[in-house]
Amino acid sequence: MIALPHGGGVLAAARRYGIAPDEWLDLSTGINPRGYRLPRVPAAVWQRMPQDDDGLAEHAARYYGCAALLPVAGSQAAIQALPRLRAPGRLSLLAPMYAEHAHTWRQAGHTVRELPADALLDTSDADVIVLANPNNPTGERFAPQDLLALHARLPSGGWLVVDEAFMDATPQLSLAGHVPRPGLIVLRSLGKFFGLAGARVGFVLAWPALLLAGPARWAAAQALADRAWTARAQVRLARDGARLARLLIAHDLPPTGGCALFQWVSTERAGALHERLARRGILTRLFDTPASLRLGLPGSAADWRRLDRALAACRATLP
Repeated sequence: MIALPHGGGVLAAARRYGIAPDEWLDLSTGINPRGYRLPRVPAAVWQRMPQDDDGLAEHAARYYGCAALLPVAGSQAAIQALPRLRAPGRLSLLAPMYAEHAHTWRQAGHTVRELPADALLDTSDADVIVLANPNNPTGERFAPQDLLALHARLPSGGWLVVDEAFMDATPQLSLAGHVPRPGLIVLRSLGKFFGLAGARVGFVLAWPALLLAGPARWAAAQALADRAWTARAQVRLARDGARLARLLIAHDLPPTGGCALFQWVSTERAGALHERLARRGILTRLFDTPASLRLGLPGSAADWRRLDRALAACRATLP
């Protein structure tokens, strides 16, 4: 199955705008720009077949507070596989949300109904409910008790699927500690918070999954075990997320939503702003419905200054 286009298309943007790939400031992904720094991967790790008893599952269980988990090759693998693990039925899905969810369920023959958050939380006639917490791209957050109440209303055999790809900065909102629970499926990923998107490491809590490659398992274990780095990153990302919100407000682009790793701006000028920033080598994530932009965090002081200057220049030319 082919994934839908999403953030991170720097090479395509470089070709379109004639700006070299290494000159771009990529704010389109929501990935932590100061992610976990891995030590050198031991040569033996590259040479071994993946080992189920390499400690990854134990590190993940301690980190998430849940032993009922299995690793997958990125949460994208789970998003694509889950719709095919049950017969076609009625799906209620949060909207707007990461588009791959609706796409994969429709491709598997399910009837998909997309709902705003308030209507979704009142849903009582769906076989499967899918949402993200915090939501991507709106940054909307859901209290665990509200989601558990939603799960309790599911029919026998129903599923609540919660994509927690952006959860690590706000772990108090996670449902990981409530797993295992029949029908509750939680997806986690190392790509955003740890900045290890290239490793393609994710976890499905309470559901079977695919086996990972050995170096990816080694990298994931290193990151999950470093609790001191995690604590520092949570503080820093909360600070930087608020800083990005203030910067956007200063340029007359108040965020409609957001979380520690990104801010979301819903505006009719989204297309024009995306284009003007791209012509300055700054890539953002553009959404059509509703017209909006998602901006991730700059990584360095120079990147913050560059975004500030670009927003000022764009503001002067926007209609």
